[in-house]
Amino acid sequence: MVAAGAHDALSAKLVEQAGFDAIWASGFGLSAVRAVPDASILTMSETLEATRAMVEATSIPVIADCDTGFGNAINVMRTVADFEAAGVAAISIEDNVFPKRCSFYAGVARELVPAEEHARKVAAAKAAQRSDDFIVIARTEALIAGWGKEEALSRARAYADAGADAVLIHSKHPDLSELAEVAAAWDRDVPLVSVPTTYIGASLEELERTGFKLVIYANQALRAALDAMKDALRALRSGEAAVLEKRIAPLEDVYAQVGVSELKRNEALYLLPGGFDCSAVILAAGDDGALGDLTRDRPKSMLDIKGKTILERQVEALNTAGVKDIAVVRGHQKGAIHYPNLRYYDNEHWATTGEVASLMTAEDELRGPVLCLYGDVIFDDAILGRLLRAQGDVVIAVDRAYYDHVRAGNGALPARPHDLVVTEEPPVSGYRFVPSTSGAAVKRIGRTLPQADAHGEFIGLALLSERGAKLVREVHAELARTHRGPFHEADSLSRAALTDLLQELIDRGHTVTCVDVYKGWMEVDTFEDYRRAWSEIRA
Repeated sequence: MVAAGAHDALSAKLVEQAGFDAIWASGFGLSAVRAVPDASILTMSETLEATRAMVEATSIPVIADCDTGFGNAINVMRTVADFEAAGVAAISIEDNVFPKRCSFYAGVARELVPAEEHARKVAAAKAAQRSDDFIVIARTEALIAGWGKEEALSRARAYADAGADAVLIHSKHPDLSELAEVAAAWDRDVPLVSVPTTYIGASLEELERTGFKLVIYANQALRAALDAMKDALRALRSGEAAVLEKRIAPLEDVYAQVGVSELKRNEALYLLPGGFDCSAVILAAGDDGALGDLTRDRPKSMLDIKGKTILERQVEALNTAGVKDIAVVRGHQKGAIHYPNLRYYDNEHWATTGEVASLMTAEDELRGPVLCLYGDVIFDDAILGRLLRAQGDVVIAVDRAYYDHVRAGNGALPARPHDLVVTEEPPVSGYRFVPSTSGAAVKRIGRTLPQADAHGEFIGLALLSERGAKLVREVHAELARTHRGPFHEADSLSRAALTDLLQELIDRGHTVTCVDVYKGWMEVDTFEDYRRAWSEIRA
């Protein structure tokens, strides 16, 4: 039987998934994750709480490292009762004095309780258990203390005779030779337990031949995690986040371990309908200077319009639609955006990059379904509702009123470039009609399309399904590796607008679908836009 050490519920699940027979709820590990030494600092309640979480997260036996039993024989009886009630399969108690010290701490004077005292703890533990299946492992530190093989054997025999179900003879010898001699002299039917931390070169087959029935790899997972976390944090601090992302677990792996899919199933079964399973990314990094002094000390998204900033209005609209998980990409005057309950990503190169670069700054958010919004757009709640209910992997909101405006020749359009759209089918015109819920496919999108050809205007709201978000990540990753030179209407990929990326998807044969809207939105891009917003928007 082979067990591995765990230090929390997640690591316990990983032990089970790796195929081990049991989980060792390591006292060393439980202390380490609380950043305290393995020196009887954690209380029985703290150890029990952490071990119970492992039991609840897994389906294989959990062996609790209970150090000295948290007191004398009477305390041990309470320990057994509580750990057994928590579903723990076995406990290990050792003959160190209280407070114990980790077996491998250097320069520590070792003292052990008298063998008879520990034997009485073992007997008390067996008397306290309720189930015949509960296991008490008696551990001796005689070899660790330097008291020799005969003392180790004498203590092990005493504990076995007191009723221990298994005996753990601990050693810090660099190879198996010391323990092999002890195991060869073992003359009880009680199985022996090995913890090969220092004699890690001994194989499982060799340990089994030596006579050990249970092998516990007690702390390797914790040590591996420590090194991995240090490496990852160094990479992050050095500005290597993109490189790091390629060698760490994707968020989907974490979701799988913590039961997100089960959560979603249960929500669908038992919660009242409402809201959308969707997050949002607001692109609020850029500033092209068109608003002059108005945006000298703040980004456009922080312009106040009758008591609320544009960003506040966007967040309010998203929350009303049930979208609560919102991230913002900041750039120009990023310190001005500091609302609570939002996640922030900073495009430090906002002045020389475009919308796509800002979007990929928040690449972790592109797991879908996810809304992508320009940070300078104010929109009616109904537009958001239509977009959230749309079907498709990449869906954009397109104002069809632009088409009627151009056809009717109703005055001049703004001089600044618009995100114009040409669809496979022209929009329906006429006094009365019902907009399509399926949406037409987009053929062309960009800021340099002839106005006379345009069937509508992209308003800066897009919805990516889970598949659509993955598609965007993969296409951008490929372009970042291979593309050089101009990119659609941009002079480079780094300066690309969102419309450039959408056109790239279309050119690769992917469907971009539009949701038809008719007015009900406003982009604050110029001083005239800002003045009109103050005039038309209600407080």
